[in-house]
Amino acid sequence: MNQVFPLPGRRWWTGLPPAAGAAVMAAGILSVGLHLIGSDVLSLAALVVAAALWLVLAADFTARLVGDRGRFRAEADTSAALTAVAATAVLGCRFSLLGWQGLAAALLVLATALWPWLLLAVLLHWKRRMPGAAFLVCVATQGLAVLAAILAAAVHRDWLARAALGAFCLGLLLYAVALVHFDFREVVRGAGDHWVAGGALAISALAGSKLTASPVWTGSVHTALRTVTLVTLALSLGWYVLFLAAELHQWRPHYDIRRWATVFPLGMTATACLSAADPTGVGWLSPLGEVLLWIAVGAWLLTFAALIADRSGARQGQGA
Repeated sequence: MNQVFPLPGRRWWTGLPPAAGAAVMAAGILSVGLHLIGSDVLSLAALVVAAALWLVLAADFTARLVGDRGRFRAEADTSAALTAVAATAVLGCRFSLLGWQGLAAALLVLATALWPWLLLAVLLHWKRRMPGAAFLVCVATQGLAVLAAILAAAVHRDWLARAALGAFCLGLLLYAVALVHFDFREVVRGAGDHWVAGGALAISALAGSKLTASPVWTGSVHTALRTVTLVTLALSLGWYVLFLAAELHQWRPHYDIRRWATVFPLGMTATACLSAADPTGVGWLSPLGEVLLWIAVGAWLLTFAALIADRSGARQGQGA
């Protein structure tokens, strides 16, 4: 499904597919990454975009829950529904970095409330071979781990750090389950969400970096967290190279809403590198992350331009 807006005559904010949540995730993680490199103006601009789109999607989500239960239940069964959890968590991370801990905590509560029943609905409707969106079971869970770990450091609550560690371990397990179901043919034919296979490892590395930096974990636990962070980050970079090579081999320039699920892993990989550099002691990850971040910004701009071109072409076709 590649429509972003509904047909004429319907309210423009209705009819958005769950996959649109990836656009919030993409803008949100770019905002976090840009903050880490000191580009605060661009970071705040990305945050405004992410927050505005999140509000639109939240209103649409509520409208379907109240007025169109059949469609709501059908879409809640799809992997893309978990973007609601991941997008909420990513937005909460950025608000926490702004110092708005109360709002970040509220978003963590909301994301945590959505997570179990959406996760269960998705897992019960999995097939033997799944697209890259299947890895959203990991992304959503690790999103909770990242936000909990960031809040634990900000408000000095050790129980939040322990909850983050639990979500981190569960997220890794869910990644393994998703990998078993992943259709590897998507590497060369995917519409964009196949990149989530790498993005899920990148957000796992981001969660690991936040846990590694926490004073709660010392000794062998700290060492294990550092090791897992570096391994997941290395694997995510491996996926990055593989997917990039596949994109160059099988060029897919047309717009699809699932391309926002390409931008998110690009931004997440960059942010994970930037975040992991200090707590792991691998300094060269920081300049690598900055380079990858600007690539992700470029990908966001290209995807947005493709969206505008696609909508313009659709309107011209309807006018004819």
